[in-house]
Amino acid sequence: MTRSPAPGPAGLTRPGLLWALPATAFFAAFALVPLALVAVLSFTTWNGVGAPRAAGLTNWTALLHDPVMLKSLWLSALLTLLGVLLQTPISLLLGVWAAGHQRNRAILSAIYFVPLLLSATAVSVLWRALLDPNFGLPAQAPWLFGDGNLLGSRDGAIGVLAFVGAWQWTPLHTLIYQGSARAVPPVLYQAAAIDGAGRARQFWHVTLPQLRTTMVTSTVLMVVGGLTTFDTVLILTQGGPGTETTISAYYMYQQGFKNFDFGGASAIALVLVLVATVVSLAMVRLSGYDAMRAGAEGI
Repeated sequence: MTRSPAPGPAGLTRPGLLWALPATAFFAAFALVPLALVAVLSFTTWNGVGAPRAAGLTNWTALLHDPVMLKSLWLSALLTLLGVLLQTPISLLLGVWAAGHQRNRAILSAIYFVPLLLSATAVSVLWRALLDPNFGLPAQAPWLFGDGNLLGSRDGAIGVLAFVGAWQWTPLHTLIYQGSARAVPPVLYQAAAIDGAGRARQFWHVTLPQLRTTMVTSTVLMVVGGLTTFDTVLILTQGGPGTETTISAYYMYQQGFKNFDFGGASAIALVLVLVATVVSLAMVRLSGYDAMRAGAEGI
């Protein structure tokens, strides 16, 4: 006997629980189960060969006293913050601009979205070649790049990582803002124009408030993506110079696939998951996003 759908707002009905089973099963198989296995592995010592051996809290105690791990968390937070500060205003303004229906905007938007079609690996290889101090842009414009070895200093390497990340992922957030800006009811702009508001005031008092939930969603995606970025660091800096760009995700790779300490790497992975989850939930909570409900929520 099947359960009848529960009534929703305005006489509409909610789908039954069976509709959620495929997605739930997929999420459990490819997210929850692997995460549980990583949690178990974090309490073991394992070099990838043979059976893991129980190690208790050894891996976690080592992390608490590991200066590289603490530094990697700070670097991850710094790169994430730089990414949010760079990408948010650019993607917001470009998204609102691209929401116009003029033909030239559609063409320029399509060109601008090209970096989004490339993989992070391809983007990293591209910029590593372009920033080569001997044959790339720095060699052609020493007046702008100085000695040209941008990846040889801490500030230069961090700046390059932030710029390359923004170059690739700003188009994604621009697309998100573009779709949201087009969903703003035109009547709001018409009412604002009648009240004498120009474009600048319409942007600040109509567009931005309407994009509030979109800004929260975009920022959460930036934060999670920034905390878990890996391939860009692997190809561009390999954690260098020294450990100046060894972020947590790259340190996890080093521990697991270079030092063959998969137990310690699993502990780092869990720390990343916990940090990303706590930060995301805090952002949603503090922004009031969870209190925003549509009239047809859950239908």
